[in-house]
Amino acid sequence: MAAYNWWVVVPFVPGMMPSVNGFFSDLEATGQPHAGLLSDADILAGVLMVAALLLRGSHAGHVVRREWKWMVAFGVAGVVGGRFPYYCSEGLSATCRHLEWHLQLPAHHYVHVASGIAEFALLTGAAVIAMRRTHHDGSVEARIYRDLVGLLVLAYPLLGLVYLTDRLGTFVEPIFLVAFSLMFLTEVFEPIYRGRPCSASSGSALRLTPPASASA
Repeated sequence: MAAYNWWVVVPFVPGMMPSVNGFFSDLEATGQPHAGLLSDADILAGVLMVAALLLRGSHAGHVVRREWKWMVAFGVAGVVGGRFPYYCSEGLSATCRHLEWHLQLPAHHYVHVASGIAEFALLTGAAVIAMRRTHHDGSVEARIYRDLVGLLVLAYPLLGLVYLTDRLGTFVEPIFLVAFSLMFLTEVFEPIYRGRPCSASSGSALRLTPPASASA
């Protein structure tokens, strides 16, 4: 998670993010001062995410978590995005945006765009599937998945507004980065087996115990 959340240090490095209207992935564009390091961090984060998910496995109890495959694909998309960075900073340059819309940039720029869209779609889909899977079990994970989906429902209109206005991307993108991190951690640390609640087991025992006969 440290490699995935390298964006946290950006506000503390003077001049690293020249405008609040950009996205953090703009810092990985060709020619940016720390582009290589940040791209490597994304690749490392994706590889470690996939490894952690494979080690954890897809089962929770006797159920196969359908969202697990979506999470693995999310990690792979992160690796692809790190391997093929932006050619130019679309969030910081009107010229870059113009060239992007007219398909005049190198192919690796559009690979990064596609991988970013895939990350958002895969993680959001995984959260919805996990919420539905745990809807009736009342667990901590169920509440997290439900709250994450609610947060994303509120955040996506803000993201759409950012893209329409080219404003304040630096403030909106962290909402998704934090949500995605929480989703990944919940998925990895969700218990494989759950014990039965004590109250339920004791209640069953009481129902199975015959009433004591009254003494004469």
